Formats: sequence, structure tokens, C-alpha cells
Amino acid sequence: MIRLGLEIESRPSELPYIERVWRSRSDDVGRMRSVATSHWELVFWEHRGQVQAALMGPEPAASLAPVPEDASFFGISFALGTSMPHIPISRLVGSSAEIPDVTRRSVWLKGSTWHPPDYDNAEAFVRRLVREGIVDRDPIVPAVLAGADLDVSERTLQRRLVAATGLTRGAIRQIRRAREAAVLIQEGASAQDVVHRLGYFDQPHLARSLTRYIGRTATRLSSPDEAEPLSLLYKTSTSMPA
Repeated sequence: MIRLGLEIESRPSELPYIERVWRSRSDDVGRMRSVATSHWELVFWEHRGQVQAALMGPEPAASLAPVPEDASFFGISFALGTSMPHIPISRLVGSSAEIPDVTRRSVWLKGSTWHPPDYDNAEAFVRRLVREGIVDRDPIVPAVLAGADLDVSERTLQRRLVAATGLTRGAIRQIRRAREAAVLIQEGASAQDVVHRLGYFDQPHLARSLTRYIGRTATRLSSPDEAEPLSLLYKTSTSMPA
């Protein structure tokens, strides 16, 4: 768990539709640095007794985001290739879509009322979304991102990748690499070591990547900022091929 004015707890999921499940609570912090991410999320939060929810799209660059004080949050980050076919992911890139009329007991999704999920039952909720056809998954996306040699044209691969993720393969690769670099630096790796391990051209190349996608220099990543904490960063189990 991270305690920097924004407490964040997260866990991976064995369900192929989910990248990660997380929850957090704000305490004496007014804003955070939202780092770039290639995943979209379903997020619920409660502030002063009011419950809200939204679909948060992929973020192609780091940005500042306001954080309501003394609020609790819960989110499901969906795996690449997973989508809601009735909501084109392209509409959500760098943006969000609020879900109206949410309460602690109900959330309205595609014409039906659902009981909101929580940190412990996220998988059961997503399984039901899949059964009802609200969430789908293009299996070619995780395969191509893992470096599989598929008998499909590059043009078709790129089209399906963008349709399912809202991003190009190059953008996903750059975001993943920057996030991995940030985690390594936070763990004590030197900038030079990260350059060699992750295939950056040189330290200026790494610096530009961190500034764009993380919103921090390597030096600032080494010293956590309690006044402006980072959003969720974690070490993935696999890295995307270069």
C-alpha cells in the first residue's frame, strides 16, 4: 500500500478481461499526477455521501488531476483487447464518460440495473458483464502485444488494435516502457541502468519519455512528492516486445 496523501492498494487478476483491481482513499491531498495508461477503467468513488461512477479512457500522456479530500475510490482496470462494444473506445481516449444515477446499491449499464462491484467481487461482476454481452475481448490484441506471429496483415492488426484499445501499438509500447522505467527508478535503479535494460537510446531519451508519460524526472521519481502523488504504478508480470 502507498501512503502519500493518497492511499492506493491494488491486486492483479486471473481473469483475462481484467488487468488490475484497485482501491484508494484521499487524505489531505488536493491533486495528483495522473500517469499515462493504455488501459480503460470502470471507476466508482464516494465523497461526502455521494456515489459516482465513470468510464475512464486510456490516457496518452501524464496530466494533473484534482482529488476530492476524504474520498474513497474503487476501480477495475481492463486488460488490453477488452472493450464495451456499445461504447467505442476512441471516444474515451484522454477523456471519460460519467455513468448517471449511481447509488451504493445500483448502477445503470446498457439498459439494466446492476449491483455495484467492490474490491473483492470485481471478477464476478465482470464475468456477468461478459455473459450479458456488455464486455467483449478481441483475442488477437493480447496475442500481437505479446509478440505472437499471426497470419494476419499488419493493416488488419493495427485496425483491430486501435478499435479495441483506442491506441496504436507504438503508443502502447511507449506508455508501457515509461511506466516500467518509473517503477524501476522508484525501486532504486539508476537512469543509466534503465536506459540499457529498456532499450532507450540514451538518458535524454529516457528523460523525455518520463516527462511525457509520467510527469516526473528520474530525480523526482527517486523522492516521492506527498503534495502531488502519482496515480497507480505497478510492475507488470510481462513486458511488451520491443
